Amino acid sequence: MNRTIRGWLLGAVAATLGSGCAAFRAKISEVDVEHTRHMSARYDYSDMRAISQRVTAAMVNEFLAQHREPPVLMIAGVQNRTSQYVDTKNLTDRVRTLLIQSGKARFVNEARREDLLKEQGYSAANATPETQVAIGRQLGARYMVSGSLTEMKDESPRQVRVSKTKVNYYKLTFEVTDLETAEIKWIHEEEFAREARLPLIGW
Repeated sequence: MNRTIRGWLLGAVAATLGSGCAAFRAKISEVDVEHTRHMSARYDYSDMRAISQRVTAAMVNEFLAQHREPPVLMIAGVQNRTSQYVDTKNLTDRVRTLLIQSGKARFVNEARREDLLKEQGYSAANATPETQVAIGRQLGARYMVSGSLTEMKDESPRQVRVSKTKVNYYKLTFEVTDLETAEIKWIHEEEFAREARLPLIGW
């Protein structure tokens, strides 16, 4: 190792030690969730927020605008057909929240049916007639909301290079089905792709 390189390395070590090893200290700070932030080409929370808002806007303007009164919906869920773990319930929960806030749709709580039945049974057996809830008065959903999230990947081929490029493509399909006729009444797609260039040497 020549003297120039040795001197540079010693200088870098001295600078790091002199700064109190700040580069190795843990740091925690607030992140504005409204600000788009991507750490990789993978699906992340910024994508979830963006596509849930776009799906909601499309449903309000295209499907729900056809109804004089807010229809009653239920959410069957979104299938995760990607290679990574994706909390699709987080996505559908946000869409439901935005739709309820818009005042254009109503939802039954299909995920809590067993809890509702237990509480109704307890109320019928133990509550006074004045405070009992009426049994058999639950709303029936007219439409079912469902969908799927798919993914396609591509990356640069093997060759002499100092970095590798990856591209991830995602497509979210949302559909509304009439529970009486099983007819798909509305369908919408949101797609996006992201490219990441990664160094071959790093950590």
